Amino acid sequence: MTSKSSSHPHLWDVIVVGAGPAGATAARTAAEMGCRTLLLERAVLPRYKTCGGGLVGASVAALPAGFRIPSRDHINQISISCHSRGIRTLSQRDPVVTMVYRDEFDAALTRSATEAGAELRERVQVKSVATNGETAVVTTNGGQQLRARSVVGADGSTSRIACYVGVRCEQVDLALEAEVPVASDETAAWKGRVLLDWGPIPGSYGWVFPKGNHLTIGVISARGHPHATRAYMNEFLASHHLSNIENARTSGHLTRCRLPDSPLSRGRVLVAGDAAGLLDPMFREGISFALRSGALAGHTAAAIATANDGQLVRETTDSYARQINDILGTEMLESRKVLTLFKKHPRLVHTGLTRVPAISNKLFDYAAGRATIPELLDNTTTQIALALASRP
Repeated sequence: MTSKSSSHPHLWDVIVVGAGPAGATAARTAAEMGCRTLLLERAVLPRYKTCGGGLVGASVAALPAGFRIPSRDHINQISISCHSRGIRTLSQRDPVVTMVYRDEFDAALTRSATEAGAELRERVQVKSVATNGETAVVTTNGGQQLRARSVVGADGSTSRIACYVGVRCEQVDLALEAEVPVASDETAAWKGRVLLDWGPIPGSYGWVFPKGNHLTIGVISARGHPHATRAYMNEFLASHHLSNIENARTSGHLTRCRLPDSPLSRGRVLVAGDAAGLLDPMFREGISFALRSGALAGHTAAAIATANDGQLVRETTDSYARQINDILGTEMLESRKVLTLFKKHPRLVHTGLTRVPAISNKLFDYAAGRATIPELLDNTTTQIALALASRP
């Protein structure tokens, strides 16, 4: 495409807010399409990001060609427990999940965006966004006003851009996490293996993810149970003899899943990734949703940058919403069915995953990217279980 802003040095084709997986991908995509693209990040990269850091197959498939993943481990074993008991380890020969630190991963994605031609500005916090005819205006914390023909909000679960668009969520969860340094013998014990633990709060679970000489340990449950979630975290750490975490980095954050009819745009402003509430409701996996929605947002923003009238902008953003809903929205809908079953019958889920090979193999298929969530549920056994779970 030909940039319509090339003759207007103070007008960008696309401004992307947030340099996480969704934002960096959107910026790279728009820049590759010839757009004069600005990527804004409130921190300085690389910066710490609370995240399990597991790249499932869908995430790896969404990465740009030639991208070198800054991997810390490759997972081919999944241990599953229920309230830290009844642990069973499932294995496959080939790795199905790649572990990364988000600071390294996000920085690498951002380098791909700048190599494609996007300009990065760090230490810029966006205070507001507004539309003005054929442009959108982004106001920063320093009072500067930046103008663009399209804006992509990828500024996380507390997004200011999402507030402007009017994103609404039906599921909000609280995650607590610790990055714990471990000795070499402990590192060897966890190499190539993750742990998932079904927790005591309905819909909750914990995890242990290895990353070289550190373990990422966390729990997540529905918001509204902070004390119970904290107690679960403490019990989970103690059950793995990791209560002494003076040297650990601890954090907490909220994850949000959108309502199915929640808006994804307003005028020339789009949202993607966590800002759009795009997240797997069951496992709260968001990186693959961020990468895929970021690519779609980058394409859409590039198209909006060439749109001269409101009708064409609406048609373009409507197309974006249809693609998000048809692909990611369908996955979220099916994942919510699994979450409903899990909340009502956690031990049934545990038994199915650990004792029924046809079901445990599907977990590996999902992790490896060999099957989407809707494809996982397309079998008689799962449909019967979901039907039973739906009964009063």
